[in-house]
Amino acid sequence: MSDTAEADLVVTDNPETSRFEAHLGGRLAGYAEYQQSDSVITFTHTIVKDGFAGQGVGGRMVRAALDTVAASEGVRVIAQCSFVAAFIDKHPEYQSLVAA
Repeated sequence: MSDTAEADLVVTDNPETSRFEAHLGGRLAGYAEYQQSDSVITFTHTIVKDGFAGQGVGGRMVRAALDTVAASEGVRVIAQCSFVAAFIDKHPEYQSLVAA
């Protein structure tokens, strides 16, 4: 991914649609769907839109989502989505977020 693309990627939580959304250049590049209870967020599905694959969108989006969860005291993660599960496996700093 180019430095410009990395700088332009914006990830936000959209609670109305229960997903974290990644926008690149003002366009929806991908999203990570979730279901949330008081203390658990379950990531169910991650999509990177056609035309954005291979640019690091998925990884940066999941990292931002997990960083948001980490900032929420007491909230744990269940990774039903294989992409999120693989990301957590590759980044041990997020293991402490996984629900027992």
